[in-house]
Amino acid sequence: MTIAAIPVDQRVIDIDSRRFASVEKALVELITNSDDSYARLEKSGTPVTGRIRIKYERHQAGALLVVADQAEGMSFEQASFILTYGGAHSPLARGEGDGRGYFGRGLKQAVYGLGHGWIETIHGGRFSRIELFRSENGDYLYDDGGSDRPADATDYSRLGIADNGTQVTIVIENSHVNISHYGTIMLALPNNIYLRDVLTRRNVELQNMRQGKEVERSGRVRYEEPPATLLLGPDQAGSFVYQQEEYSFTITLKRALDVELTIKGDERTNGLVILSGMAALDCQLFEYENKVGTEYLFGTVRCPALIEKLGQGMAIISDEREGLNHKNPFVEAFSQAVSSTIAPYVLAEQEKLKHLERATTSGRTSHMIEHLLQRMSRAAVQDLGIILPPQPELEAGASVEAEPPAALRFTTPFYYRQLNHPFHAALLIDSGQFSGDEVLTFNYALPDSMRIEPAPTTIPVRELNVTQRIEWTIVGDTAGDRGEINVRAGAYWAWCEIVVAEDASHQSRGRSHHVVKRGLPRDHGVDMFVGYEFRNLNNELDRAVYSSQERKIIINTGAPTVQLYVDGRGYFRDSARLLLAELFMDVISDELARYSVEKSGHKGDAEAYHAAKQDIIRRYGSEIHLSFLNT
Repeated sequence: MTIAAIPVDQRVIDIDSRRFASVEKALVELITNSDDSYARLEKSGTPVTGRIRIKYERHQAGALLVVADQAEGMSFEQASFILTYGGAHSPLARGEGDGRGYFGRGLKQAVYGLGHGWIETIHGGRFSRIELFRSENGDYLYDDGGSDRPADATDYSRLGIADNGTQVTIVIENSHVNISHYGTIMLALPNNIYLRDVLTRRNVELQNMRQGKEVERSGRVRYEEPPATLLLGPDQAGSFVYQQEEYSFTITLKRALDVELTIKGDERTNGLVILSGMAALDCQLFEYENKVGTEYLFGTVRCPALIEKLGQGMAIISDEREGLNHKNPFVEAFSQAVSSTIAPYVLAEQEKLKHLERATTSGRTSHMIEHLLQRMSRAAVQDLGIILPPQPELEAGASVEAEPPAALRFTTPFYYRQLNHPFHAALLIDSGQFSGDEVLTFNYALPDSMRIEPAPTTIPVRELNVTQRIEWTIVGDTAGDRGEINVRAGAYWAWCEIVVAEDASHQSRGRSHHVVKRGLPRDHGVDMFVGYEFRNLNNELDRAVYSSQERKIIINTGAPTVQLYVDGRGYFRDSARLLLAELFMDVISDELARYSVEKSGHKGDAEAYHAAKQDIIRRYGSEIHLSFLNT
C-alpha cells in the first residue's frame, strides 16, 4: 500500500476545494472528463457508446455520488499522473486536448471539497484504483495501492464496463456542502450552461439510489430549449481583429416566447453561452449584460480561437474560473464584436418598451396593491375626514357640502353590548347605487370568544333583490373582547366595531333608519383610490399621476425609470416593489394633501399644501413601504 500527499501546495488545493465544493460543480467536472475521453476515441475512429451513468444516493447527513463511463479508461501511470495539479499539467496546456471543466483544477477538488472518494478504471485489461482522502491533520492524501492488477469478471460487471472505462465515487460528508435532493439535481443538470452542449452528444442518465438499489431513473437527460423566435443565425458568421489578425465566430440569437428565463447562476437560460471547441466558457450578454431589453434573449456564440489562446497561456478565463476575463485584450476585442452584432436586436427590444401601452404586475403584487389602496381610501375618510360623493365626474379637491346617501352603512358604527347576551348588528344597503355586477364581500376580525350567525363571505348584489338590510346575531362570552365587520362592494365600504362588556346596556341603541348626520361619517364611504393601471402617458416626466375621474393611480410606462423595471413581455418585476412604494406614496400623499388643504379653506396655499403632504408622508410613509415588503 502506497500512501502519499497530493503533489501540490496543500494551501492551494485547500482554497480550490472550498471553491468547487458542490454536487453540481463536481458533476460538471466528472461529466466533461468523460466527454473528453469519448471525444479522443471518436477522433481516432473508435466507435463509442457515449454513455455516462450517474448514481446518487442521498442520506440525512451525507450522500454518495458515482459517475461512470465506457470510454478510454486509464493505465496505472495515467491515473497516477492526474493527481498532479492542473494548469501546466492539464491536457490543454500540453496540447493534448481542448480543456474542459475547471481546466485541470476540478477532479481532485471535487472529491476533496465534498468529502473523500476513489477512482476505479480499466484499461487494456488492467484494473487500477486510487483513493483520495484527508488525514487526521487535514493533509490531502492518496493511496494508489502500489500498482494495478489484471481486471477480472467482477470488475467489469460491477463497473458496467465491457472493455475500457472509468468510475469515480465520491462520499459527500463535508458538513458545509448542501446535500441536494435527487429532484434538484434533475432540474439543475439539463440547464447547466457547462453541460448543455455535452448533453446533445452523450447519453447521460441519472439514477436515484436507496440502500444500494435503484428506485428511479431519469432516462436520457437533455436540455429543453424554450419556445422562441430566431433573430440571428443559426450560426451566423462574424469576426473580429486582434493585433492585425482576424478571428471568426458564429452566433445564434433567439427571443423566448411567453417563458420566463433564468438570468443568473449556472442554470441560467438567459444570455449567450460561449463555446470554444468542446468547452463552455461562460454565459452572458457582453456589453448588454443586465440591461433593459435583454430579458428574453438567449443563444450561443462559438469562437474556436478562445480555447486556442487559453492553451497558449493567455488569461482568457478569470482567476476565479467563473467566466471570461474581460480585462484581457483578446477577450475585449471578441466582446465588442459580439456586442455590435446583437446591438440592433437589444435596441429593438428597448424601443418596444418605450411604446409599451400597458403593463401588468404579478398576482401577488396586484393583491398587495389592492389592499394598500383600500387601506388608504379608508384612511382618507376615517383619519382625514375626506368624504367623496359617488359621482365619478367629481373634480379633484371639489368640496362636499353634505353627506351623500350611503350605499353601505351599519345601523351604528359601534356596538357596545353586554356579556353573554345575543344582540343584532345590521347593514343597510342602498341597492340603487349599484349596477348589479358588484359582489358584497365580508371580512370578520372577531376573537374566538365571539360567535356570529350567519357569517357569509360573499353575496352578489343582484341576489339581494329588494333586500335593503343584512342582519347578524352576535354573542360574546369574554368581557373586553372586541371585533370588527368589514363589508365592501365595488368602490363602497362600511365597517363597524363590536365590544363586549359586563356593564353594557341590554337595549340596542343603534340607529334603525337612514339618517344624515351633521358630523362627517367615519364608518363608511366610497374609495378615493379604486385601482391602479400601467399606462403610457406619452411623456417621460410623469412617473405616476392620479386620475380623479377614474379614481385610479396611473403609472406611466413612458417614464424611463418605470421602463427599467418592466420586462419584454410587459410585466413589472416583483423585485422592483420599492419603486412602486415610492410612486404610490408620492401620488397618494399628493392627493390626500390637496383634499385636506381645500377642505380646510386654504386652497392655493403652497406652504399649507407642502406641510400637509409632509405630515401625510410621516403618518403613512412607513406603512406604505412595509406593505410592499411584507406582503
